[in-house]
Amino acid sequence: MKLLLWFCAALLVLLTPAFAQQASPPQPSPSQQLSPPHQDLSARVPPAKPADVSSIDAILRAVYNVISGPPGDRDWNRFRSLFIPEARLTSTTKSSSTSQVRLLDVDGFIHGAGDYFKTHPFYESALVNRVQRFGDIAQVFSSYESRNAPAEKPFTRGINSVQLFYDGSRWWVVSILWDEESPANPLPPKMAAKSSSAAAP
Repeated sequence: MKLLLWFCAALLVLLTPAFAQQASPPQPSPSQQLSPPHQDLSARVPPAKPADVSSIDAILRAVYNVISGPPGDRDWNRFRSLFIPEARLTSTTKSSSTSQVRLLDVDGFIHGAGDYFKTHPFYESALVNRVQRFGDIAQVFSSYESRNAPAEKPFTRGINSVQLFYDGSRWWVVSILWDEESPANPLPPKMAAKSSSAAAP
């Protein structure tokens, strides 16, 4: 009996680490680790005007309105309030026969565009907004015209591809990617004539 008890005790000592190892949850690899706890987006940007973010139409109007005006500073806090903190604004550029992208975050855009706006008038408005929505996400093809004065002929046109997110109480811009019109890349007829927006609330 003494020998049996000794054998059982030894077996228990040997098996305990294995049982402990099985009982503890496996540690995730760095690529599997959870992202930081959810943080309220509104706490990370300046307060938005409720009228700016209440609908897809409203936030699109606000984006165009906030960057338009005579020479001088824009209301950059209002601009920041429209975007999630990690939003991207990306323009396409052409060099010879290749196309490239210039990727900026919100503050990078503010720094670059802000210097230009300080000394140049700039007015941009939507021509046509083609909206697709599924649940809490939406994408908009928004053709635009850019002018040096509200009544002048536009000096450029193009299309903004805008990705949006609805958090249950307001809309956010997640990204904007745009390309300018050119003789080789004209606006499609359905995007070139001004019409009322087809945006959804």
